[in-house]
Formats: sequence, structure tokens, C-alpha cells
Amino acid sequence: MIERIMPVDRMEQIISVFGSFDRNIHIVENELSVKVVDREAELHITGEEENVMFAEKTINGLLSLAARGENIDEQNVRYIIKLVREGAESKIDKIAGDVICITSKGKPVKAKTVGQKEYVDAIMHNTITLGIGPAGTGKTFLAVAAAVASFRNKEVNRIILTRPAVEAGERLGFLPGDLQSKVDPYLRPLYDALFEMLGAESYNKYFERGNIEVAPLAYMRGRTLDDSFIILDEAQNTSREQMKMFLTRIGFGSKVVITGDITQIDLPGDKQSGLKEAMKVLKDIEDIKICRLTGADVVRHVLVQRIIEAYDEHDRKIAESAPQKAASGRISQKTFKRKTNEA
Repeated sequence: MIERIMPVDRMEQIISVFGSFDRNIHIVENELSVKVVDREAELHITGEEENVMFAEKTINGLLSLAARGENIDEQNVRYIIKLVREGAESKIDKIAGDVICITSKGKPVKAKTVGQKEYVDAIMHNTITLGIGPAGTGKTFLAVAAAVASFRNKEVNRIILTRPAVEAGERLGFLPGDLQSKVDPYLRPLYDALFEMLGAESYNKYFERGNIEVAPLAYMRGRTLDDSFIILDEAQNTSREQMKMFLTRIGFGSKVVITGDITQIDLPGDKQSGLKEAMKVLKDIEDIKICRLTGADVVRHVLVQRIIEAYDEHDRKIAESAPQKAASGRISQKTFKRKTNEA
């Protein structure tokens, strides 16, 4: 056991790092098995040497974020602990990015992880961006924030949201109501993000004017989309023909974000995902960027990250056991043939 003392320069930053009822610092203590005490403008960190070193780097990283005006919450704390454990604390400076958009309630939207920062930068600097990653990594939310920011800055005239209606096989006529009513269930996550950014009143105003358009992917055929910010959500459920059709709709002055999770493909087994094929076909084309987000970029409840990690570990074990089972099966067949011949 050792004790390390950290001097405190600005008490308001320490208050921000510790959090309400010291909630943030309790996470550091529990995750790293250390004890942190604030005593006379100094932090005293006690524990095993390696853990104390990790805790010191974590607190320094949190202080760095606090100094730049970032709000420190549980997600920040756990993410910085992860970076420190991986020896990647130098990336902490990349977390605090520029404000992408201000929501209708005045809340700033920012990238919260290194992966999200790279994703947002890709959207800003490329005509087409593919955001690939698991649930909770902010693929859709950040894309909508970027779309609203571009619309407010008059960089585009329209925001177009589309998504394959896989569950209905694109046969939306089976659902009751007009086209909007039929599409709504499939595009609810996009609506939720738009409502948060714009507020219901502004959203309805822009929708009635045609500045915001929501349509199923099947209705994109034959169109050319100029001066638009287009988001294709759940793209892992597009066929190769749908993906090619969508990509060739892009007009002048437009920007496209394609989001998807290739581990959650709902297509029939005999159909190839258009997103998986596009990742291979488009990887070397200029002005197209493919961003891969991981479980480390999950910004929902901590359990979401643990669930994703558990499934990844389960899939890894299955993949490792498959060759062994195949080999075992071949040996059994050879043994069976040999015994048959001997008989």
C-alpha cells in the first residue's frame, strides 16, 4: 500500500470532478480499488502502487476536462478509467470537442468519446460518412445533430431521413393510415432525435414547409437529392440493390450519413447486407469515410456496454470452438470409414 498526494489548484474543478455526493470519485475508488480523500487543498490517494498510478492519471484527466468546461458524469469517469488502463490517456485531450448543436432546451450536444469525435469530424469533412457500431454509440443522434446544425447554418435546404422498413418487407400498405402513418413506426428513433434538437413546434413548422422529409427507402428510387442532408439509418438491413440505389441519389451540395450495426442484420439468410458490401466497395474512394465505433463508445447506461461486451465474448468463443468441432467431425468421419473398411 502506498499514498500519493496531489496538490489542488482550483477547488471548483475538484468539486466538479467529485460530483454530487462524491458520486464520481466513488466510481474511481470502486473501479481502481483505491481510497481518495480531499484534505487541505490536497488529494490523498491510497492503494496498491499500480492502482494509485491509474487513479492519479484518471483524476488528472477529469480535471483537464473540467478545466475546459466539460460536465463530468459517470460516463466520462468510466471512459477515462478505460483509457488509462489501456495506456491511452493521451487521447483524453481529444474528448472535449466543439459543440455540434444546441438542443431545443439549450443543451449542447458534443462528442463524448474519441470514436465519436472522429465520427463527427468525418461527417463535417466528407460528403459521405458511414458510421458502423453497436447500439448506444450515438450514431443516429450525432448524425441528426449534425444535420440540424447544417440546416440552421443554411448549408443545406432540407433534412431527409430514411430507413429500410424490413419488418414489413417494404410493403407499407399493410399498415393503416397515410404514408406518414405507415412510415412512423420505422423512423421513431430519428423523430425522437429531431424533436430533441428542434422541439415539437419547430419540427412541425419545418415538416409542413417540406424542409424536413421522412420517407421509407423504397421511395427514394428515381430521385436526385440536391442541397440536402440525408441520413440512412439501420443500413445493415438494406439489400445490395437498395444501397446502390440510395448512393446514386446524391445530388450537388448534399451530405450523406449512413448508420448501421452489422451485428444486427434482420435480412433473410440468403440476402447479403448492402452495408457490409458498401464497406468493402467504398473503402478507398476519396470523400467517403468509414468510421467504426466500438463498445467503448457506448454512451447509454453502463449495462448496455457490459451487454455488448458479453455478446462479443460469447461470439468469440463460438468462433473459436467452430474449427475444433469441424476438426472433431472430420476425425470422426475418418475413424468411421476406417472401421467400416476393417469390418
